[in-house]
This record gives sequence, C-alpha cells and structure tokens, in this order.
Amino acid sequence: MYQVIARKYRPQTFQEVVNQEHVKTTLENAIAQQRIAHGYIFSGQRGTGKTTVARILARCLNCVEGPTSTPCGVCASCREITAGGTVDVIEIDAASNRGINEMRELRENVRFQPARDRYKVFIIDEAHQITSEAFNALLKTIEEPPPWVVFILCTTEAHKIPATIASRCQHFSFRSVDFVDLTARMAWICAQEGIETDTEVLAVLAQAGEGSVRDSLSALDQAIACCGNRLNAADVRLLLGVFSLESLDQVTQALAESNAARMLEIVDELERNGHNLQHFARELSRYFRNLLVTRIAAASAPRIIAASEAQRQKLAETAAQFSEEDLTRYLQLSLDLFHDLQASLQPRFHLEMGLVRMVHAGRLLPIEQALEELKGGGSRGPGSGGQEPAKSPAPIPSGRTSSPPAPRAVPPVSDASASQRLHAHLTQQGFTHLADAVENSRMALAAGEVQVTTTKT
Repeated sequence: MYQVIARKYRPQTFQEVVNQEHVKTTLENAIAQQRIAHGYIFSGQRGTGKTTVARILARCLNCVEGPTSTPCGVCASCREITAGGTVDVIEIDAASNRGINEMRELRENVRFQPARDRYKVFIIDEAHQITSEAFNALLKTIEEPPPWVVFILCTTEAHKIPATIASRCQHFSFRSVDFVDLTARMAWICAQEGIETDTEVLAVLAQAGEGSVRDSLSALDQAIACCGNRLNAADVRLLLGVFSLESLDQVTQALAESNAARMLEIVDELERNGHNLQHFARELSRYFRNLLVTRIAAASAPRIIAASEAQRQKLAETAAQFSEEDLTRYLQLSLDLFHDLQASLQPRFHLEMGLVRMVHAGRLLPIEQALEELKGGGSRGPGSGGQEPAKSPAPIPSGRTSSPPAPRAVPPVSDASASQRLHAHLTQQGFTHLADAVENSRMALAAGEVQVTTTKT
C-alpha cells in the first residue's frame, strides 16, 4: 500500500529533524544529564515537527540502550513507537477527547506503571482544545505525576493553554522552517524517489508550504501525482494556484505606467483563463510584501524572502521603480482587496475596483508636497492669481494716536486659490469626500475671517 512522502520520510532521530536546533539541543542535553521533566509543551505552526519530536523523545526515553539521545531504532520499543502500536506511549487527539470524562480516564491510567518500557509517555495533540474543566481535572496530575510518567502537550495555539498548566511544564516554541533548509530537504527526497526537478520547482513548493515541512511535502506528493517523475514549474504553479513573477509583474508595470485600462485587461485575462481570483489577490499581497522588504532591507532579503536567487534579483529590479511609501500603500490596498474577496459574491468586480484604486493611489501627491504647494499658492503675486503681500504700515508720528486698522480684504470665493486647486485635483482623482472636507474648511476659514474683521470694524 502506498505511503505518502510526509509519512515515509518522517524523521526518526533528532538529527533528521529540519531546523528546531534550540529544541533538539535542549532535549539532548536534558537526556544526557538525566534531567527529564515530567511535562512539556510543544507549540508552533502546523507541520514544523511538534508531534514528530514528541515521538522521538519517547523513543529516546524507552530505547533499551537509553535513556539516550540516539535511539537504536531496532529494539522492540523503538519499532513499536515508530509504528504507533506500543501500549506505553499513548497518543491522544484532544480535538475528539477534550472533555472532563476523558481526562478522568487519563488520570486513572497514569496510576499504573508501564507494561514494559521505562516511561509511560502521554502525547496530547491539539491540546488547546481541552476544556477548562478538563484541564482543571488534570492539573494535580500534571503537577505531581508518578516518576514513570511524561506528558507532552502539542498545540498550535499556546495562548489557549491555561497558565496553571503552562507553569508546570517546560515550553518549547517551534519555528517555521527556513526556505533554504526546506528546499534542501525536498531536493534530497526527490533524489531518493528518482524525481527530476529544479530549483524553481522546489521554490514554488516551498512557497506553497509557507514554512511547514508537512505542507510542502504534501504539495510535492500532489505534484508528482500530476506531473510524474519530471516536474515542471509552470505545471506545478497551475496545479497549486501559484502565480509566477512574470504574471504579477504585469500589475507593477501598469502601476508604473499609471494605466488603469491595463488593470482591467489583466483581470479579464485571469477570468478567461479560469484562474482563481482570490488566489491571485493572495499572491499579489505576498508579491508586494516581498517588494517592500526588498526595497527596505535588500541585505536581509535572502533570509526573510522565500524565493530563489533569480527571483530575488527580479524583485530587486522591480522594487527599484517605486518608493517605500508607494509599496507600503500598495501592500495595504492588496491586503484590503484580499480581505474583501473572501466574502464577495462578485470577485471580478472587487478585483477590478481594487486594481484601479491602486492606480489612483499611485497618482496621489505626498502630503508634504501638497502642503508646500498650498503654502506657495497663497503667497504668489498678482500675476499668478494670488493676492499681493501686505505692505508694512508707515510709522506713526510721535504725539498722535493710531486709528483702528482698516479691515483686510477677504479673497473672493471665485479666486483660483491654492485650496481650490487642491479641491479640483482631489475631485478628479475620485476622493470626493476629502475634497469636500478641504472646501468646507476653506469656506469656514473665510467666514470666520469676515466675522472677525466685522467685529474689529
């Protein structure tokens, strides 16, 4: 019977685990020093090795040569733990065994010594789903268990574990796997399976996994089932719904040219070719994020951008065309667009509007420049449609009292002032509400100036 790659190549020793050096080193040292805790919490995103490390730890504790950080793998205990058939290593799915009755049964089971092995290990997966009452029933047992019991709680949501439980366990946070290590692991597996591939295909699979080894290997299994023993990047992208940089570059080219019509053509091409528009919006958000990171921290790009060397070079060339402010604005708009598409009944309309809005956002002036133009427009001479600068009053001869100052003329509403030009510009770009706010502020200021002048008179 066929066994999926993620299970076939599941690590059996600490050395085979990808990344997680901080976890492996601590556990190996604890075993070597015989400082084995009675409770552990393994937390982290899916597919990073929490349950795998829990099983390896159980093998290390119960191997006939142990406790040892390098289990033999051939004794009855090692073989049964690997196969999941030993009575002294109990794996519990907390998603379906989360109630107080199940925890009471577990508490009774803890009282009995192991049937054969050195330790009785309880691996509780998805531990955050246990109810509060069930955790309370388990609290005393986790705090003071028998010397032959070890609890390992695996969870993707460590914040849901009660503090009373967490304080009685050692907590290990599993990190997402680095892009380079993930592609190297898949390259080795492909070599073992006789699969022809290249760096671009591996990069696509690693991006689909988003730091999860299991997700990446599941995508690899799916790609092999679809494409056979020779994987092609274009076919794998089409299978996984991942878009190439060339297709995403069309959006940035339209932004650089301020071409809204091209945006509509891009959406039409996606629709006619049967692409998922939500997937496109998701990939567009990731694309703008990578552009922004490349623009801000080019030196750190190889470490924080999941892309091959050729892809990072292409990202650097594209990011150089835009400022950090523009890329930040585009990233926020793309995230809003992806959020809107999640519940949209008309995804095409939302995508068209979102892409056109990006074009309009690219035409906006920085606030500093707009304020500078507003300031400069109000102090121009009469030849430019503004008011003449006020002249200094003549000195008052001694012995004479000054008369009340003459009221200052208020610019007529029809005057082509800087604020009116800003109002017209905002209206043209579609920001009607902001334009109205600017106009209302100008009218209020004008009315206030007239009132103050009348009072003085």
